[in-house]
Amino acid sequence: MITLVLGGDVNLQGRTEPESAFAPLSSLLTGADVRFVNLEGPLSGSSGMDIPHKPNWRHSPPEMVTALTAAGIDVVSAANDVAYPPRAALAGLAVLDNAGIAHCGAGANLDEAHAPAVLERPGGRVAFLAYTSLCWPVGQEALEDSPGVAAAGAYTAYQPDPRVLDLPGRPAIVRTTPVPDDLARLVADVRHARTAADHVVVSMHWGLPGDELAEYQVSYAHAIVDAGADLVVGHGPHTVQAVEVHRGRPILYSLGNLVFDWPAMRGRHRDGLLAGFVLGDRPRLELIPVRRDEDNECLPLTGPEAVTALRRLAHLSARRNTHVAVGDGIGTVEGLTAG
Repeated sequence: MITLVLGGDVNLQGRTEPESAFAPLSSLLTGADVRFVNLEGPLSGSSGMDIPHKPNWRHSPPEMVTALTAAGIDVVSAANDVAYPPRAALAGLAVLDNAGIAHCGAGANLDEAHAPAVLERPGGRVAFLAYTSLCWPVGQEALEDSPGVAAAGAYTAYQPDPRVLDLPGRPAIVRTTPVPDDLARLVADVRHARTAADHVVVSMHWGLPGDELAEYQVSYAHAIVDAGADLVVGHGPHTVQAVEVHRGRPILYSLGNLVFDWPAMRGRHRDGLLAGFVLGDRPRLELIPVRRDEDNECLPLTGPEAVTALRRLAHLSARRNTHVAVGDGIGTVEGLTAG
């Protein structure tokens, strides 16, 4: 048996005491065998306009890594849309290496970006893979001989509404599908990781803000589970999205935000989830709602606020034919089976 605690998007900056960033969540992090988050932005410092096409973005200073080490974060995803330019992503990976934090989803070339981070625990070996569908189309994806992130792209098409002839102007239906080559590489990665580890967790940076899932999210998620992954953990929309159980394995479409210091996110997209997942013969998945307060500190929700957040999650998940039982501050996902 191996216990995982997984969080969504994390951005760390502007803190005089970064080691206290996760302190309000310490009781939920302590005791897990493996702790994972998506690190939204490389720890590479700021030198003016870090991303030309995102002018209000600033990368995080390297010293913010102490927030992760103090919280005992074991492994992070480095595959996301702000891991740009590649030289900044590589600088951030070096900071993580020096701090002893495993990472996946970015690297000096295609093979490194697609390589799993494998963590050994008394209960077995867990491989983490990470990909981003949210990706700058030029110069960010890792190639055979150049650095970058592991991409899981999607094509977008617009289908006319069936009633557009009699009701001109009705909005088109948005259809999205995985890029075939990206999907094939991802599936091969999962299958290969499964041969080297007892369990496989796949992190996906994808989606749009709001409740609705894009078609490509579901296509990728089902293919990942079908290839042998134990868990799909999503983030990127900055909002909480549904949980789905597919073939007995859980898909967390978006855990929302966790600790998030980017000034432009202050007061916005404040809700998130921490997921506790037990790997083994009797898998168990529990979800605890969190929210950033007026001081931008991330705290677990309790009482009526927790119940409201979990009922909303249960409603979204029911649309994916998945039942989330709402308890006292904890949601439990039903229908899981052992791998």
